[in-house]
Amino acid sequence: MTARTLVILRHAKAETPDARPDFDRRLTTAGQTDADAAGAWLADGSLHPDLVLCSPATRTRQTWQGVSIAMAQGRPGGGTPEVHYEQSLYDGGPTEVFDLLRKVPESARTVLVVGHNPTVSAVSLLMIPDEQYDGVEVVLKTAGLAVHRAEGSWASTEPRSMRLLERHTARG
Repeated sequence: MTARTLVILRHAKAETPDARPDFDRRLTTAGQTDADAAGAWLADGSLHPDLVLCSPATRTRQTWQGVSIAMAQGRPGGGTPEVHYEQSLYDGGPTEVFDLLRKVPESARTVLVVGHNPTVSAVSLLMIPDEQYDGVEVVLKTAGLAVHRAEGSWASTEPRSMRLLERHTARG
């Protein structure tokens, strides 16, 4: 069996909800800095995604853009992952995220999901196996990351199936 890694990233700090329609909210200057810091952290940890599943909302697209630029700087000449913008990451919940993960090609060893709370925090918490879960609360702050790993296929992704290896909040 081959190890597969799931990195869950909550979008970076965005404008207040009343600034424009929710879907169109942009990152703040601090959010752009935090997205860059998240990308640098991923590059430092050699957590380079083969596939990115990203909400199509403006703030998640901008978060991914900042992350990808910082990762490329951390790994010059590295490959560019395939990116899918998935509406269900904007308006769905944990069930839709699990459905997306089960469809990931087996050639993808590392997948990055860029989404929104409360869904991304819920998915991270749901992934933790019973034997690892000790009442830990997973609440991803803006630009927060959770790294999960498991053996087996993406098609077998179910709740309680991926150990939580690390959490990190990227603050520039």
